[in-house]
Amino acid sequence: MQRRHLLLAGLLAPVLAKASATTTLTAAAFPSVDAILRAARPEWNRRRPDVALEVVPREPDDHHTAMVTAIATSSHLPDVMAIELRFLGRFVASGAFEDLSRPPYNAFDHRAHWVPFALAQAGTATGGLAAVPADVAPGSLFYRNDVLARSGIAAADLTRSWESFVASGARIRAATGAHLIAHAQELKDVIIRCGLGPTEGVYFDRGARVLIDTPRFHRAFALARQARAAGLDARLAPWSSERSEALRRGTVATQMMGSWFAGHLSNWLAPTTSGLWRCAPLPDGARCAWGGTFYAIPRRAPHKELAFELIRLMTLDRDTQLAAFKLQNSFPALLDTYQDSFFEQPIPFLGGQQARLLWRDAAVAIPPFLVQKLDPIAAEIVDSALDEVLIEGRDIPTALGHTGLRRNRP
Repeated sequence: MQRRHLLLAGLLAPVLAKASATTTLTAAAFPSVDAILRAARPEWNRRRPDVALEVVPREPDDHHTAMVTAIATSSHLPDVMAIELRFLGRFVASGAFEDLSRPPYNAFDHRAHWVPFALAQAGTATGGLAAVPADVAPGSLFYRNDVLARSGIAAADLTRSWESFVASGARIRAATGAHLIAHAQELKDVIIRCGLGPTEGVYFDRGARVLIDTPRFHRAFALARQARAAGLDARLAPWSSERSEALRRGTVATQMMGSWFAGHLSNWLAPTTSGLWRCAPLPDGARCAWGGTFYAIPRRAPHKELAFELIRLMTLDRDTQLAAFKLQNSFPALLDTYQDSFFEQPIPFLGGQQARLLWRDAAVAIPPFLVQKLDPIAAEIVDSALDEVLIEGRDIPTALGHTGLRRNRP
C-alpha cells in the first residue's frame, strides 16, 4: 500500500505543480529570442513559482504578422511581445503598446542601464517609451585575413575612409581575383546611416520631412556605383547559397554586418574557415547597428504588471543578459554587463581576436537615431532607385529625385 501511495504521488506531482501555478504569462517571440526566454524560465520560476511562463515561438516574419493581427483584433494577445528593430517603428506608431515610462512601470528610472541609442529607438512622439531594448547589434567590418595578406594590404587600408575602402578593393581584385563585397548595395546601406543629426532618422526627420534627396544619399549612391563600375562587387543576393559559398571560398573578402555575424559564420555559414576571419571598425568611423530586439507590452495584455516583471528579468538582470550573449550571441543592451571578463575572451574563429571589446566600444558610440513606421517602405524604394543607377545607368540626381516619397504623416 505504501508503495502504491508513493507511485501515485510521483504521478500526480507534475499535475499538482502545474495546478499550483494559478496564472500563465505568455511571451511571443522569434528565433533565437524564444530560446533565450526558455533559458530564463528556471530563474523566472524561482522568482514567481505561482506564474507559469509560456513561450510562443514563430519564424520572424510570421511572428510580426501574427502580432499585427493580434493587436488589430485584440485576440490571442501575448503578455510580452518581442519586436525586431526593422518592425519597431510601425508598432510604436500604432500606439498599441503600454507607455513603459509611466507608472507602474517607470522604465526611465533605469535608463542609465541601457545602451542609449537603443532606448531612443523605442521612444514615442510624445516622449514616452513603447518598448525596452534587450539586445543590440553593433556593426563591424568582417574580413578575410588570408585574402588581405595575399593582397598586401592591412585592415587600416580598409577602414581609413570609404574612398580608401573602395581603393583597397581594387587592389584585392587585382591581386587575388576576389571581390571586395558581395553586393554594391552594402555600401549604400551603411553610408546612408552615417552622419545623422539628432532629429533625423535614416529616411525621415522628426518633422516627417523626406531626407532621401540629400548629400548623404548622393554620396552612398556614388560610391556604390564606383564599386560596381570597378567590378568590386560580386552581385550576390543577401543570404543566397551563392553568397554563402563565396564567403566560404574567400571569393568575397569583406562583409559589413552586426556582431552576431561572427556566430553565423562559425555555426553554419562558413564553419570550415575558422581562423581566417577578423573584424575591424567600419570604414570612415561609421557607427551603425544591424538589428536589435525589444520587449513591449500590448495595451490590452491580460497581465501587464507581471509582464513588466518578466521584461525586467530579461533586460535588467545581468546574469540573464550575459547568458543570452554566451548562448545565442545576443549582444547585451544592458551596460551593467560591459565590464564582464567574457568581453575580453579571445574568439578562436576570429583568430583569437578580442572582438567583443571592439563591439562593446561600437555599441556605446552609436548615436541615437529615429525610427519611423514608413522606414521599410522607404528602404524598398531607395533600393529600387539604386538598381536604376547600377543596372539601368540612370544618373543619381534623377534616381533620387523621383522616388515618389512625400511627406510622412507623424
